[in-house]
Amino acid sequence: MVSVRSSVVVLGGGPGGYEAALVAARMGAQVTVIDRDGLGGACVLTDCVPSKALVSTAAFMGGLSSGATLGVLGAERASVDLAAVNRRILALAATQSADIHRRLLADGVRLLAGVGTLLAPGRVRATCADGHTEDLDADVVLVATGATPRTMPTAEPDGERILTWKQIYALDALPGKLIVVGSGVTGAELAHAYIGLGASVTLVSSRERVLPGEDADAATVIEDVFRRDGMEVLGRSRMASVERHGSGVRVTLVDGRTVDGSHALLAVGSVPQTGGLGLEEAGIELTASGHIEVDAVSRTSVRGVYAAGDCTGVLPLASVAAMQGRIAMWHALGDAVSPLKLSRVSATIFTMPEIATVGITQKQIDDGLTEASYDMLPLATNARAKMDSFHDGFVKVFSRKGSGTVAGGVVVAPRASELIYPLALAVENHLNVDQVASTFTIYPSMTGSIAEAARRLH
Repeated sequence: MVSVRSSVVVLGGGPGGYEAALVAARMGAQVTVIDRDGLGGACVLTDCVPSKALVSTAAFMGGLSSGATLGVLGAERASVDLAAVNRRILALAATQSADIHRRLLADGVRLLAGVGTLLAPGRVRATCADGHTEDLDADVVLVATGATPRTMPTAEPDGERILTWKQIYALDALPGKLIVVGSGVTGAELAHAYIGLGASVTLVSSRERVLPGEDADAATVIEDVFRRDGMEVLGRSRMASVERHGSGVRVTLVDGRTVDGSHALLAVGSVPQTGGLGLEEAGIELTASGHIEVDAVSRTSVRGVYAAGDCTGVLPLASVAAMQGRIAMWHALGDAVSPLKLSRVSATIFTMPEIATVGITQKQIDDGLTEASYDMLPLATNARAKMDSFHDGFVKVFSRKGSGTVAGGVVVAPRASELIYPLALAVENHLNVDQVASTFTIYPSMTGSIAEAARRLH
């Protein structure tokens, strides 16, 4: 186990960084976190927390608009004050960041506002916001500097009309027509949020369907909901450029078509923030995309230097970043540790309804990469869903042939991020479908569909 003299320096205060710092401090290490943008990182300040707060507001509006189906009249006339919405979102993010700050200080972590660079594998220079520099010796260094929105020379954000997902919370009124470029997770979530808030939205997707990396059945449900809610979805339409045009914007596609709107939101991926940190000079191997190469316990190619989060390119989820950071400290400081297992990671896309997944995928089965059975129950047959007037979605459970072990699942439903947990527990603990099916569920409840799907796989 670590001695109290061991020192840990963490570059970056996002989920990978601050969770690692908490673990290291509780194991007795002397911990310093060097952070530039604010504790919680992009996850708390400009990405996960703000975007999901925006989605929650849009979902509330969606519930009002469907009030007539429940016999509630007049609710559909509600409107959104986007300036007030964004003030609340930014205040919520700031509060969450402050809570993390207090938690780290309470655990004895030293915090430096600034940028950290590697002078050598065990030596870090902190260039602080107040102008002074400080060189720190470290037994362990963790790089958790995250990622930033990807931009292109033909689509440069200006922070006014052409925006990244970091900049949208400065808007003080709903866009007259928002063009979202990119139909991956970020693009889909924000496009659906703005439709829910009452904006006109066009989604430019270079692929055949939205959310191309997700379960095809789930993506089809979401695209159908998008179109029904009034979104214009331009499939197989690759963006060539985005530029200011008059008082708005013009998106030009590679086939020559143009789409005009009041604002454009660029959701075309992210790039790791690994430049200028002295990583390559210290011998740390980077991928062609600039991500840090790490193994399953978060080690880089240099002894004593670990990395976690979006700067590694392992899986861009806050939960994965946090686990990478914890694993790094457990490993570096001599505690028992299990390597990161991506096959057990649960993930959610916060559209309306949400898509939550864990374990193996339908594509792996269809491609012959794994043998499994599955059953899919439409949400429309669930009594609780009927009561709440939810119609779109399903529960899909995968089980290994022979053993019946739960190998994965997909839930498309309101609060699917909560409903996936029993399936994640089953995958993590190698439960079989009979064990899941024989566990009591509440009636009526959405989890009843999970038990029923497992029962059908007996």
